[in-house]
Amino acid sequence: MKTAFAIGAHPDDIEFQTAGTLLLLKKAGYEIHYMNVANGNCGSVEYDRATAARIRLKEGKAAARILGAHFHAPLCNDLEIIYDLKTLRRLSAVIREVKPSIVLTHSPQDYMEDHTNTCRLVVSAAFTHGMPNFKSQPSRTPYGGEVTLYHWMPHSSLDPLRRAVVAGAYVNTASVHATKRAALAAHQSQQGWLDASQGMNSYLQAMETMSLNVGKASRRFKHAEGFRRHLHFGYSANEIDPFAEALGKNYYINKAYEKSLKLGF
Repeated sequence: MKTAFAIGAHPDDIEFQTAGTLLLLKKAGYEIHYMNVANGNCGSVEYDRATAARIRLKEGKAAARILGAHFHAPLCNDLEIIYDLKTLRRLSAVIREVKPSIVLTHSPQDYMEDHTNTCRLVVSAAFTHGMPNFKSQPSRTPYGGEVTLYHWMPHSSLDPLRRAVVAGAYVNTASVHATKRAALAAHQSQQGWLDASQGMNSYLQAMETMSLNVGKASRRFKHAEGFRRHLHFGYSANEIDPFAEALGKNYYINKAYEKSLKLGF
């Protein structure tokens, strides 16, 4: 079974940026998995931490069901996603259990540390997938085979210094947009929190706008999700792009981005 694993920082990150692609991979025959590293306990101005965490766990599980994805429990509280050995060992154990060949996660540049630290942890944990001398916690058997990492776009396609981040490739998500929206709508508690903390009005409309903007940037699709592919060293023997095979006409490589890359020897 081919397997794809989306790993975000908080409940609803996956739905905003990569749920459409996850759905298309499922249609292409992939078993899909879903994990938020943090439990969302700080994402409320209405509930205390414990109550917020319980609500957001329930919402995350509901969203995963809508997507048809296997749900994996969070590891820590919000703002406690730290790039440390303990968390790396725990995340490595989850990845070894799932055995993904495709891993989807945050951009290395984003507006908050939980996102960037999740990215760093996922990159390292996936790197250890076949390393018997790196011990996960709990102990899990390493697995062989090739792994490809894709980084979804940062919020608003900007880095923390307000510079534009350009996608290396685009995925046409129009055919699954309604399901993506339904999965995001499962996170009902986020309406009030995002209104209060980020002035996003409807969080559903915010996703809609992002989806349309990425589609516009592709110059090809109405609704789209953008990605940059991680360098293959340590993950596969050769440079591979499994999105191309799995997604077919719904996948468009940004030739200008590829041309801009400064390739080594």
